[in-house]
Amino acid sequence: MRKIGGYAALMAMFAAPALANDTMAELRTGGLAYVRTGDISMAEEKLFVSQAEVRVDYIFENTSDKDVESVVAFPMPDIKGDIDSMVDAGNVDSDNFLGFTVTQDGKAITPTLQQRVTVAGVDMTDELKAHGIPLLPLSKAAMDAVATLPVDVLEDWTARGLIADDEYDGDGQGMKHHPTPMWTLHTTYWWRTKFPAKARIAVEHRYKPSVGGTVAITFAGEEDYQKQQLQAYRSKYCLDDAFLKTAVKLAAVADKGGRSYTESWISYVLTTGANWSGPIKHFELTVDKGSPENYISFCGSDVKKTGPTTFQMTARDFYPEHDLDILILAAAPVN
Repeated sequence: MRKIGGYAALMAMFAAPALANDTMAELRTGGLAYVRTGDISMAEEKLFVSQAEVRVDYIFENTSDKDVESVVAFPMPDIKGDIDSMVDAGNVDSDNFLGFTVTQDGKAITPTLQQRVTVAGVDMTDELKAHGIPLLPLSKAAMDAVATLPVDVLEDWTARGLIADDEYDGDGQGMKHHPTPMWTLHTTYWWRTKFPAKARIAVEHRYKPSVGGTVAITFAGEEDYQKQQLQAYRSKYCLDDAFLKTAVKLAAVADKGGRSYTESWISYVLTTGANWSGPIKHFELTVDKGSPENYISFCGSDVKKTGPTTFQMTARDFYPEHDLDILILAAAPVN
């Protein structure tokens, strides 16, 4: 493990695919952002990342002699409608599709939900609301609602890129047409927070990450696509020769009918920590690979194994310059 570009990047949970049908992409999520002021610094950030949960515990410090009020926000990843969506978007039938929760000094906060819809950068939110269409494009409710729109509206929305016509064979009953949402949903949770003068506050938030995946190891072989994957992975996940040798062995065993391994990814927008005044005074990152049988590769500085499945790095005066990507080779269950 080595330091890359002055940042610690993690690579751990389900990686990229060889074939589109074998892949589930991940959404990039991150931490809190706020209206920047020179008076508020991040005294501590403890970040925990696993396939099941992301936990972030912050301690913020107001270094001034006056109270500071600010808006704090958690930008959710954008959700884009697609005829053949292959993205892990969590619970797409809920506005809070990643299960985001937040507390301040141990007390639960109920943030305000802000949602906007765009197509090619043009805001279409009011258009959808005027017709009573749910905003989350991958939800069943949105798909069912657009199917009931009048023909003239369907034609107009198709021309404007809000929907596309999904044509498919209707179980031997001829070709059927189904209008499919194609807009992009932008979601942000936000709330107002007071930072008392010369004091610290603790903010904790949790959510279930979006996890991408593929059905096999895609970078350990002599095919052109495998060589291309390996070239990309070497820098993105800091693959070293020992890890690659292990991956080649695992892929060979799977090809002979033995136990198979999948790749997994999680991406985390670490650079939101740069919104605060100055560096993060104490930064702690813990990654859980999920099972002792899994293999993990990631870039990091002075990373220590802290348990059967966990790895940790700490840093002082940490300034995140790059985001975080994590790769794990996950063992398939034994039948």
